[in-house]
Amino acid sequence: MKLRYIPFAICLAALTTGCNESRFLDIKPQATLNNENLATPEGVDLLISAAYAGLGGVAPQDNSVWLIPMTNWSFGSVRSDDAYKGGGGVTDVEEVNRMETFNIDATVGNMDSKWFQLYCCVQRCNSALKALNNISAEDLPEVEVRKAEMRVLRAHFYFELSRLFNRIPYFDENVEIDEYNRIPNNQYSRDEILGMIAEELMNAADVLPESQAEIGRVNKYIAWAYAAKVKLYQAYEQDEQTHRVTNIDRALLSEVVDLCGRLEGHYDLLDDFQQLDLIAYENGKESVFAIQFSMNDGSNDAGRVNWSNLLNAPQGPYSGDGFFLPSQNLINAYQTDANGLPLFDTFNDRDYDVITFDAEGNAVNTQVDGTVDPRLDFVVGRPNITWKTYADAPCQNFWVRNQGDYGYHCTKRFFVSPESSDMYNGWPWGASGLNWQVIRYAHVLLWKAEALIELGDAAGLEEARTIINRIRRRAMQSEYVKDFNDPEKDAANYLIGEYPAEGWTQDYARQALRFESRLECAMEGERFFDLVRWGIASDVMNAYLDVERTKRAYYSTAKFTAGRDEYLPIPLAQYNFSNGLYVQNPGYGEF
Repeated sequence: MKLRYIPFAICLAALTTGCNESRFLDIKPQATLNNENLATPEGVDLLISAAYAGLGGVAPQDNSVWLIPMTNWSFGSVRSDDAYKGGGGVTDVEEVNRMETFNIDATVGNMDSKWFQLYCCVQRCNSALKALNNISAEDLPEVEVRKAEMRVLRAHFYFELSRLFNRIPYFDENVEIDEYNRIPNNQYSRDEILGMIAEELMNAADVLPESQAEIGRVNKYIAWAYAAKVKLYQAYEQDEQTHRVTNIDRALLSEVVDLCGRLEGHYDLLDDFQQLDLIAYENGKESVFAIQFSMNDGSNDAGRVNWSNLLNAPQGPYSGDGFFLPSQNLINAYQTDANGLPLFDTFNDRDYDVITFDAEGNAVNTQVDGTVDPRLDFVVGRPNITWKTYADAPCQNFWVRNQGDYGYHCTKRFFVSPESSDMYNGWPWGASGLNWQVIRYAHVLLWKAEALIELGDAAGLEEARTIINRIRRRAMQSEYVKDFNDPEKDAANYLIGEYPAEGWTQDYARQALRFESRLECAMEGERFFDLVRWGIASDVMNAYLDVERTKRAYYSTAKFTAGRDEYLPIPLAQYNFSNGLYVQNPGYGEF
């Protein structure tokens, strides 16, 4: 069975020692637990369950986690060249539109809510660790393993804070709550914080078992994989003022290669890319670290579903709100050349799948004569194209709520097919028990390939080519989407090829890796952070905006400012909480 989360009323009651309602980590208690209760295996288990529940958001039904998603669809994809905000128009959840157009400051509530949410999750881990530190192995034989689990979860939340806000206060369970507002947010640099996070993950890995009896609990491989990710970020050293990449640490890259290699033989790619969105495979061989969701489990509404995804279901059979839409730039990126390889430099010269309308008002797909990577139709919902296994109708243009602002394409990933018994009927729209993959094995393979490429030796470059081709081969061998009216015919001219050894230089390999990371992981909330890590966010985003503003009026004044927009501003509310101690990120001015 999955690790089941206890109802939120109990989880929040367990935090009475962890949050004070006058402070930024406030979660109002709904019952009372005292220190005596918490010093028992049962009490500790409540705190541990609350920390795991935080992966899905702090009281998601009550705290609107769909506006501050744990999946980072708004923070990591809409802020990149992968996605538009979507919904009813630019003023519908206007704060996300401000993130999309880089028009934010320290007063934007969405920033404060995200900070609040993540530090609540940190405090859940600290509360559990404080209780675990006061319980004996005689009372709880697995006490050291449970401590390691909490350290991995805390590292996850701190990593999210670091790559979102850069300058953050960092503390452990030994710091009392009334000391929080006296901890500066510039005590450690970005690189130092990443180093401490990585060290915590490595120390936890030394204690954790290779497997756990309950699916969803953290194990040794999760800790190693996450350490590899953090060390990869840490390897790209940044100037503290400009955020420019100043050096790439080869020793850290070598550690990334080693850590990723430790997962080989224990995980693998699923056979078909589309199995990633099927509940039958959610804890399968590709899943390394997943947020465990469930439906009809006795909790409110649909159950412990992915509330971060609430706004994103399209209209049509889901009757959803239609947020989080793929950009035309992303669609164009799936175009391929005569060898089935990406068009690195020219993919955006010509729009693929331009929708026009015939005399009867029916949507017509034009400019679809070229070849495309089959993952296009695994990720993107295109009008008149088969939608998963839904037999009643293909995807339609009216599945997008505001076509004038956002075009006609919607997000196909992260939903089960609407006729599936796994989908919840009604509100929350499009909900199911489908897990969210924080780390899947394809990510681990791409991190290893990236480190090998940056190290640059001949054998490593060849291994990276093999890894990238392995991922492309999975897409090539997946079942292609078929024409809705003729199931014997493919829905598009699919062509995907493998990279040849000839011409595989370090520069070419770097382009291939970065492009492959985008195509394979599109809409997973990672793209923006990749661009910042690589030090190319300003170039990529301003090139994107220059083209997009000719198609999307709301981009008319959008501009990415290097040295500022790589990170969110420190929220004004948190500056006030610190009594003026916190320092603002570069580019946003003084408080």
